[in-house]
Amino acid sequence: MDVREQVAQQRVELEAAVARALELAGKQADAAEVAINKTTGISVSTRMCDVENVEFNSDGALGITVYRGQRKGSASTSDLSENAIAQTVAAALDIARYTSEDPYAGPGPAELMAREVPDLDLFHPDEPEPDRAASIAARAEQAALDADPRIKQSDGASYDSHYGIRVYGNSHGMLASYASSRHSTSCCVIAEGKNGEMERDYSYTSARRVTDLWTPEKVGQHAAERTVGRIDPQKLTTREAPIMFAADIATGLFGHLVMGISGSNLYRKSSFLLDKLGEQIFPDWLDISERPHILRGMASTPFDSEGLATHDREIIQSGVLQTYLMTSYAARKLGRQPTGHAGGIHNWLVKPTGESYEQMLKKMDRGLLVTELMGQGVNIVTGDYSRGAAGFWVENGEIQFPVSEVTIAGNLKDMMQNIVAIGTDTETRSQIQTGSVLLDTMKIAGE
Repeated sequence: MDVREQVAQQRVELEAAVARALELAGKQADAAEVAINKTTGISVSTRMCDVENVEFNSDGALGITVYRGQRKGSASTSDLSENAIAQTVAAALDIARYTSEDPYAGPGPAELMAREVPDLDLFHPDEPEPDRAASIAARAEQAALDADPRIKQSDGASYDSHYGIRVYGNSHGMLASYASSRHSTSCCVIAEGKNGEMERDYSYTSARRVTDLWTPEKVGQHAAERTVGRIDPQKLTTREAPIMFAADIATGLFGHLVMGISGSNLYRKSSFLLDKLGEQIFPDWLDISERPHILRGMASTPFDSEGLATHDREIIQSGVLQTYLMTSYAARKLGRQPTGHAGGIHNWLVKPTGESYEQMLKKMDRGLLVTELMGQGVNIVTGDYSRGAAGFWVENGEIQFPVSEVTIAGNLKDMMQNIVAIGTDTETRSQIQTGSVLLDTMKIAGE
C-alpha cells in the first residue's frame, strides 16, 4: 500500500474516531468540538557533511472540547481506541463541571461552517530513506563550504519531510478532513573576516512539493553568499535615514499588523489599531489581499481550526483597513461576525509597486538595508518599535558595506504610513508574501 492509500485509509479511521467522540459527547453536552492533527515524517540534520541526527515522527492526538451551558471542558488522548475515546469524553465533561461560566464560549456559528472542502492540492508526500535525506542536507553544506574560502565552518544543515492529516468535527454536523505535506532544506554556515571575527547566516527552502524546493546546492550557495556578505561589518553613528526591509524581514512588519487587528488583542484593548476599522492606516496605493485557496499555498486551508469556511478577503484596500481577524470567541465579545481566522491567517499577498530589488535600492539612494532583526522590542499596545538590526549601508543606490550593532526605532503607525514602495522580489516561503519594503525614514541608534 503506497502512502496515498495509507493516508486515505487513515482519514477514514480518524473521521470515525471524531464521529464517535461527538456521538458520546452529544449524550451529555450541549455542544462539542473534536479535532485530530496527525503528522508523520522524517528530519535529518548534518554537520560538516556528517550525519548528526535522524528523527522519525509519528505524532497525533484527539482533542475534545465540550460545552455544558456556558461551561467549557477540554481533554485529549493519543490513544484512539473506543475505551480511550470514551474516557477522554468523560474527562472533558467532568472538567466542564468545575469551570466558570463564560457567556462567549461555544462552537462557531453553524451557518459559517465549511460544508464543502475544496481540494487545494496540498498533499504531496515524500518518504525519503534516511540516507537520501542526509545526502540532501550534506549537499547543501558542501555547496556552502565550497562557495568561498572565507567559509570556515558549518553550523549544520537539515532536510525535513512531513505529511499530515487534519480532521475537525463539531455538534453542528460539521465533519471534514484534508491531508497536506511540507518539505524543507536549510543550511547555516560561519565565515571569518579579516579581523578574525566570525559571522553566521543561513538560507532555506520550503514547499508543499519536493519538486518545488530549491536544489540543495542553491540553498548552500545562498547561505554562503549571505554569510560572506556580513563579514567585517561597520557601525553607524546615530542618525535618521530611509530604511529598506529585505523581503524575508518585511514579512515580520506585516506580522505586527496581524497582531494589531487580531480579535483577542482588540477585546483586551491591547492593540495600537483599536477602533481603526475603515480608517486609512497605510498609503492610499497599498493593498493586501488574503487568498486561502491558492493551490499548494504554504498557508492555504479550506477551513480554520473552528471549522469555519475560509474565503478570499481584502485586508487593506487603498490603504484602508477593511477587516479585523475574528475567532468566534472574539467576535461574540465584540459583537461582530467571525472571519475564519482561528489558527492564523491564510496567504496574505502584499501588492508590489513594481520596482525590482535593485530599483528599490536606487529609490532609497542613501540609507540602511535591513537583513536581520534582533530582540522583541515591539509594543503592540502603543505601536512603539525598537529592535536591534544588521544589514548594509547603501549610498547612491549601491551597497557599500555591512552594518551591525545598530538599533532602529519608530512607531508602527508612522512606519505603516511612511512606506514608500514595495518590491517585486516577493518572499514566497511565508504565509505573508511581500517584496522588500522601503520606508521614508526611521531613527538609527549607533555610536
